[in-house]
Amino acid sequence: MRKRLVRLLLMPTVRAATPSDGAAIRDMLAAAGLPTADLSASAVEFLVAETNGALVGVVGLEPHAPAGLLRSLVVLPQARGLGVGAGLVSALEQNACSRGITRVVLLTETAEAFFTRLGYVSAERASMPPDILATAEFRSLCPSSAVCLFRDIPSS
Repeated sequence: MRKRLVRLLLMPTVRAATPSDGAAIRDMLAAAGLPTADLSASAVEFLVAETNGALVGVVGLEPHAPAGLLRSLVVLPQARGLGVGAGLVSALEQNACSRGITRVVLLTETAEAFFTRLGYVSAERASMPPDILATAEFRSLCPSSAVCLFRDIPSS
């Protein structure tokens, strides 16, 4: 009961990131050990989760229709276990679907179990669409030990 009350009180708002969120997003990604080197040059669109005016989570989508690359899901430690990560991924998938993206792809070294619970399945990197394979994340930013996962997004 108490955890449910805390979850209701702390439920974040998910919104599109604005330019003023840029520094906080970079700080969150860097603190989590996630790549930031190519963010200025890439077309990553971020969503943020916000509670009481403070960012508690972030996820990015690099669109390459008909596929999209999920970039850099981070949830701050104080907001973990409250559904923030799942909420961000759901919002990203809805956004992707509305833009004609039918498959979301990601690489991870640490969150395979989390994404599997959300319906993502593993695949060989080489089986991904050429535009995804050409991204900096696939070419150089993520090590070959990272697991490739994808989920086909049903159209609304």
